[in-house]
Order: sequence, then structure tokens, then C-alpha cells
Amino acid sequence: MERAVRVAEQALIEFEIAVETFRVEVENFSRLHHQKLGPMYARLDELDASIAEARAEKSGDPEDLRRAQEARAAVLPLPGVEALFDDWIDSDGLSPEAAAMLTERPVRPPQRVRPSEEVRRLYRELARKAHPDLAREDDERKRREEFITRVNAAYARGDEATLRELAGEWEAGPVPAEERLSESEELYARLEWLAQRKDLLSTLARELEDSAIGSMLRLAPEDPDRLLEEIAEQLRGQVSEREAELATLVQ
Repeated sequence: MERAVRVAEQALIEFEIAVETFRVEVENFSRLHHQKLGPMYARLDELDASIAEARAEKSGDPEDLRRAQEARAAVLPLPGVEALFDDWIDSDGLSPEAAAMLTERPVRPPQRVRPSEEVRRLYRELARKAHPDLAREDDERKRREEFITRVNAAYARGDEATLRELAGEWEAGPVPAEERLSESEELYARLEWLAQRKDLLSTLARELEDSAIGSMLRLAPEDPDRLLEEIAEQLRGQVSEREAELATLVQ
């Protein structure tokens, strides 16, 4: 029974690492998609409206006028104050950008969808050593939860230097008490808790995979950063085509 508990704990930790790494990629892809490609989408909307208006002006056709009005209405207006404040909140609460503004620290958005392989290696090692699921006592669990929150934040930024500092901090910290697995009733309860935790993670994993961004990431599982570049290349081509079309219409 003790062996079954230890095997289940390690399997759960590996599953949690996989879910967390995918969650980071989904969130980073969403943020970088908005930062890098948002202006291109806005430019395409503006060009579509201008093209429709130019066609309507040339033809005077009521149907063309209607299409022009619909295209112009689809162009997103500048965000209001409430919309700007909405961006301060993300899935983890106060966004890193907002926190940096409030604390006057430099903003460090993710540079890539997927952190480097060395960052991934450091993260996996730390998660396996310091994971809260390995704790038996409440105080030890709280200490691990606070520590792993910092590890997750550094991983999301792809911050190798901070992960190395955290690795040194963990090694220098208090040595966790030796685990003593107790009577069979507690072992059964531990196995049941691990199974429930696995079910919750499975639900989260399915939600991430079925999301719009998760579905996009599945198109390029080996190199999500390249997928972002490919989308950007396609959008640049579409912008060029629309600009050429508009130039022809307004001549």
C-alpha cells in the first residue's frame, strides 16, 4: 500500500507538471497573440471598412452602402476606461503588467510562447522536489504552495536566472521531515485524495485543450512560437493585398 501511494504521488506530480506547462503555453500564446497580432487584425478591419466605403462611393448601390456601414461598424473603437481596467486582471488575479505598474518594477512579459528547454528542465526539477502534494503537514504544505507559486511565475516568464535562484533557495532551506506513511486507513484516504486531485486536473486539461487557443496550439505541438510567426506572415500578406485593393479603388 505504501508503494502504491508513492507511485500515485509521483504520477500525479508528473501530470500536474504537464498540465501547468500547457497552461503557461496557452496563457503566453494568448498574451503574445494579442500583443503582436492585435494591431494587424485592427488594420485588416480598417482596410475592409475603407474598401467597402470606396466601393459604395463608386457604385452608389444601396446594398454596397449597407455593406460599408456594417464593415465600419465592425471596426473596434478605442477601449474605454472600464475595458482598460479589465486588462489588469488575468487567470491568476492581478496581471504581471498591473502589478509591475503598482510596484514600479519593470514589466517583463513573456518573450516566447514556450520557455527554453533549460527553463523547462529547471522548472520540472523544482516542481518534483517542492510540490505541495508531497507535504503531509499543513505548515509544510503552505510553505511549498508559496514557494511553487513563485516557481510557476518565473517559469511563465521564462526567467532562467530566477529559477536558478529559487533552486538554490530550496536547497538551502529547511530539510523536509522524513515522510512516515501511517496506518492503512490513512493510506487509503491518501489514495482517494490523489484520485480526486487527478480527476480535477483531468477536467482542467480538457478545458485547456478544448479552448480556442489550446486548439491552435495543437496544430503546432513541437514549436508554438513558429505558429505565431506563421500567423503573422499570413496577416502581413492579407494587409498588403487589402492595401493594394484599396489603392486601386481610390485612384
